[in-house]
This record gives sequence, C-alpha cells and structure tokens, in this order.
Amino acid sequence: MTQHLQATTTLHNGVRMPWFGLGVFKVEEGSELVQAIKAAVKHGYRSIDTAAIYQNEKSTGQGIREALQENNLSREDLFVTSKVWNADLGYESTIAAYEASLERLGLDYLDLYLIHWPVAGKYKEAWRALETLYKEGRVKAIGVSNFQIHHLEDLMKDAEIKPMVNQVEYHPMLTQKDLIRFASEHGIQMEAWSPLMQGQLLDNPTLLDIAGQYGKSVAQIILRWDLQHGIVTIPKSTKEQRIIENASVFDFELSAEDMNRIDALNEDRRVGPDPDNFDF
Repeated sequence: MTQHLQATTTLHNGVRMPWFGLGVFKVEEGSELVQAIKAAVKHGYRSIDTAAIYQNEKSTGQGIREALQENNLSREDLFVTSKVWNADLGYESTIAAYEASLERLGLDYLDLYLIHWPVAGKYKEAWRALETLYKEGRVKAIGVSNFQIHHLEDLMKDAEIKPMVNQVEYHPMLTQKDLIRFASEHGIQMEAWSPLMQGQLLDNPTLLDIAGQYGKSVAQIILRWDLQHGIVTIPKSTKEQRIIENASVFDFELSAEDMNRIDALNEDRRVGPDPDNFDF
C-alpha cells in the first residue's frame, strides 16, 4: 500500500495520479491560498484540486507557479485538476470553459478535468467535449464528479472513452460501497471530496478510540482509511501545520479490524448535495 506522499495510482489510460493531494474548496482568491499551495508543494504534495465554481483558479495558478519556481520543479511534476461547472455543460460551452480555466490558472494543460455534477440532459454533450480535449492531447485525463452508478452507466452507453476518475463525497458516514465496487469493475479510480466530513467526524468516539491506539489524529486515521480502501483523497486546509499533519499518514497501517470498525460507521449520510436531487 501507499508508503509515501508522492505515491501514485495508474489511471486506466496509463496516467499516474498521486494518491494524496490538496483540495482548495471554499478558499477565496488571495495570498492565503497562494501560501497554502506553496506550503503543500514544499512539504511534498504533488496534486492540487480546484474547480471553476470555487472562483479561485487565479490564485491557485499563482500558487502553483511560485511553488514550482521555489522548489525547482517543472510543470510535469504536479498533477492539477479542475472541473467544468453546471452552467457550462454542453459541447462548445464545455470546451470554452476548459480554455477559460486554463487562462485563469495560467497553465498550458490540466492533468485531470472533471464534469462537476451530473446535470440531466447535459452531461453527455459535456463528456463529448472532454473526449475531444483528451483526443487532442489538451488534457491528460478526464473524469466525472458526483456521479452515481446509474449516471455512469448512462454516460458509458454512448461514450467512446470511459471516465478515468469519479470524485465523490466519501467519508466514514458515507462509504458508497456499491459505487466503489462498480467503479473498480470498470477501472474507474474513485476519489474522495470532503473526506473529513467538513470536520464533523473529529469528535466521533470510535475514531477517537482508534486514533488513541495509533497515536494519530482522527483526521489522519480517516485519511489513512481512504488510502487503504484505494481511494484518492484531497483534504482541504490552508494552515501549514494542518497541511503537514494531514499528509503524515504513510508511517502506519490500520489493522483489518480497525478498517471494519470504521466501515461500520456508515449511515449513508451526506454533508453535500444529493447527486440525484440538486438544483444548481
């Protein structure tokens, strides 16, 4: 299993994606975000996840460029993800949205571009645009976010290229076992957003008990649980100390018994919107 921060999983098209990265959801444009990205890269992170709707691609791009320079890295050393927003889903509009994201980020390409939500009647045209961008070599990998099994089945009926990644809400209260099994059968890499359930799990008695046994924080226990389930994870933080702490999950392994105890916390409970019932 993953033994260091720069370990990668290989997507079904051969592209290597780090198991661990920094998410920047809800971090506003500005110096705090720039500093967070620089801290993450300095401490070994190689993956950054943003989205058009976060309205922070400019600062994300600035942070990436400064971090590359300060750490003597090349663009190829980082794995950068963004996502097309619901209002831009459509063939031409998705291609335009990709170009706009690149421009805001100040980058020549993305490593991964995702459809942010499965808007009925719109995601197939958007997927066709992602396939075009991929076939033209303008993006290294393409995928989806918040897709349930039926969305994936529907998409793959007409798709030429299968999604390489599906990024979903995933944490001990929402283990999505069937979705993960389905993805695994189809070679789609699962990725977790909100792995710490936006902080709501940090005082969970079971997790506190397990954390005590390993001499780790609850956050570290959850992130390690993700990795041992083969789920890419992108915890969000802007504080350097927390960025370091979140990544200190490669020096221990959870026992099968403790993995099962964490799995048993599942309540199918979401903190984010339900992919089958959202109106934005």
